[in-house]
Amino acid sequence: MADLKKELTLFSLTMVAVGSCIGSGIFITPAEIAQYLGNSHQILLVWLIGGVISLTGALTFAELGGLFQDAGGVFIYLKAAYGRLVAFLYGWVILTVVTSGALAALSVAFARFLQFVWPFPNAFRPWIAVIVLALLTVVNILGVKMGEWVSNIFTSLKLIGMLVIVAIALAMGTEHPFAGTSVTAAFEPFSFTAFGGALIGVLWSYGGWYHASFLAGEAKNPQRNVPRAMVFGALIVTAMYVLTNLAYLYLLPVSRMAGSAAIAADAVESVLKIGGFLVALIIVLSIFGTISIYTLSAPRVYFAMAKSKVFFPGLAYIHPKYRTPVRAILLQSSWAIVLVLFWQTFENLIA
Repeated sequence: MADLKKELTLFSLTMVAVGSCIGSGIFITPAEIAQYLGNSHQILLVWLIGGVISLTGALTFAELGGLFQDAGGVFIYLKAAYGRLVAFLYGWVILTVVTSGALAALSVAFARFLQFVWPFPNAFRPWIAVIVLALLTVVNILGVKMGEWVSNIFTSLKLIGMLVIVAIALAMGTEHPFAGTSVTAAFEPFSFTAFGGALIGVLWSYGGWYHASFLAGEAKNPQRNVPRAMVFGALIVTAMYVLTNLAYLYLLPVSRMAGSAAIAADAVESVLKIGGFLVALIIVLSIFGTISIYTLSAPRVYFAMAKSKVFFPGLAYIHPKYRTPVRAILLQSSWAIVLVLFWQTFENLIA
């Protein structure tokens, strides 16, 4: 039987770690954070703490990534630590709810933001979501190299887009988020309840860097590159999230951030008329890249489950030409499409 092809470089694995975190959250969630926290110092602090927490996770997984170099990442770690049942339950939830549900929700969100770039009737949204899922399924079946190119290109584009927002804010922003407020005064009063509530949304936006571990079976020098990719990914995402929130604070007062339904668009539109279109385009590119990464990475968990004989053995099949776990990819995408067609809206899928 064919084996998985070891083609992923350190750069590609890092782009997977970064791209799987940065989807749509950073363009929407900061408004919720501003509702919890009333000033710029606390807002930046909670995003920084979220990054530190993610980094500690990445460092822990880096140690595990150095010990285990098989495809499947977290599934392999759990199986070694707690046995086959716990590992199976993890993989089962990843398939039925976590990743497939995220794929469905992201695909619907992709269609929603695409309407700002290319208007079409609302009734087409579920079908656009299905089309993008099917397209990226085919791309990732055609070889890990193809998935690698898509991940590298779209993750690079989303990082460039976020840096454009930061540059616009620094050049044109009129707010002075730290003027007239000392650091000490900014934390008086301080509510642990509000800070903890804000941290939930922050950690949701940071989730995903561990997807690099799923691809260890296709990485070049996995013992070295998989751990480094997760750590580099957590560091890059932390820097980008802090910079992007700083940009929002230079463009909008905290009170307006808290009341915004589309904070990134409102922030850029405050200084540029085409800001809404520009942000919608960045979000479309960002979500497209994240969908591709999830379609590339998570099926390696179901592949590892099948190889470990805790799931249908047919999912361990590797395409003889493309050297990808084609059945595992098709299973995940098919279930995500069912979720899209059954629930149809982003709100329903999240709920």
